[in-house]
Amino acid sequence: MEKIIVSTGYMGSGSSAITDLVSEFKDCQNDHKSYEYVLLHCPNGLFDLEDKLLRGNNAIRSDEAIRSFEMQMNKLYNKKYWWVGNYEKVIGPNFKEITNDFIKKIQQFNFTSYWYMHEEIDAKMFIKLLIRKPIKIIFKNRKYKKILKYNDGMRISFVKDNEFYKYAHDFIYDVIEEVSQKNKNVILDQFLLPFNLYRIDNYFDDKLRVIVVERDPRDVFVLNKYIWPEKGISVPFPTDVSDFCNFYKRMRESEKKYDSDKILRIKFEDLIYKYDETVEEITKFLGFKTSDHINKKTRFNPDISIKNTQLFRKKEYINESKIIEEKLSKYIYNFPYELDNDVKKTVEFE
Repeated sequence: MEKIIVSTGYMGSGSSAITDLVSEFKDCQNDHKSYEYVLLHCPNGLFDLEDKLLRGNNAIRSDEAIRSFEMQMNKLYNKKYWWVGNYEKVIGPNFKEITNDFIKKIQQFNFTSYWYMHEEIDAKMFIKLLIRKPIKIIFKNRKYKKILKYNDGMRISFVKDNEFYKYAHDFIYDVIEEVSQKNKNVILDQFLLPFNLYRIDNYFDDKLRVIVVERDPRDVFVLNKYIWPEKGISVPFPTDVSDFCNFYKRMRESEKKYDSDKILRIKFEDLIYKYDETVEEITKFLGFKTSDHINKKTRFNPDISIKNTQLFRKKEYINESKIIEEKLSKYIYNFPYELDNDVKKTVEFE
C-alpha cells in the first residue's frame, strides 16, 4: 500500500467530490464510493479510547473504556443495515479478529472484581433479581453469587503512550489492508475529521494524505434547509439562519488547526471554478503524475457539479443569505462570476 487518501470536511461541504475525483486516478481503490469510515472518531471509537486511557486514567476508567470500545466495534461489525456499519462486508470478516488482537495488547490485567458500573441494573439483571427474591425469602441463610452486568471481572489497562500508539497504528493499518485488498492506494471517506487531525502523527506514517474540503456556508444552508430534505438527505445544522451562523462559527472555531505535509485544504468551489489548477495541486500533493488521471471527469465533472453552487442567489433565499454573508464573512467564497442556477437541477451523487 503506497497511499492512504482521506477526504473530509465540515458536514455538507462536498468532501465526496474528492472521493470521486481521486477515484479517477490509476491504482486508486474505492469499492464503496463515499461510504464513511467512522471507527476512529465515532463515540467510543479509537480516539475516545486514547483520551480515556492516556488522560486521567485509573482502573475503573480503563475497564469502562475497553468495554465501550469493544462494544462499539462490535456494533459497527454486526449491524448490517446501519449506514455506517456492516464492517463484516465493508471491511471484511477479519475486522473482529484484528480488533480483538488490539484489545489483548492494550489490556494488561483481568481479575475477579467489580465496581459500580458492573452493579448498574439492566433489564436482564432485573429479571434475575425478581426470580431470586422469593428463593431468598424461602432459603434465608443461603448465600448467592452477586448478580452483575459483567461476569468476566475487571479489564484493566495502564498502557503507556508509546505502547498505545504503536498498537493503535498496527490496528489501523491492519484494518486499512483489509479495505485495500492489496491495492496500491486506498480512499477512505471521512476516516478522519478536521477536528482530530492534530492526532495524525501519533498514528500514521507518510503514507497518509488528507484533503479537507470547505464550502461556502450560504450554499450549505440553502441546500440543507430547502433542497436536501426533499431528497431524503440532511446534515445536523440548525435551519434558523441566526442559529446556523452561530453554530457554524463555533464549529469552525472549535477546530484545533494543525499544519502538516500530510494535509491539504481546498475549497469545494475551486474544484469547479478553478478545476485544472486545483486538480494539478491535488495530483502533486498525492505524489501522482498527470498521466495517472486516466478517467478524467468520469466520476467528478465540474460542468455537472456547478449546478450545486450559487443557489443562495435565488430571490427566495436572498435575505437569509445576506445574514450569513455578514456574520460568516470569513468563510464566504469569492465567485469569479454570478450564476442563476435552478434549484430543481441540483445533482446528488452516490
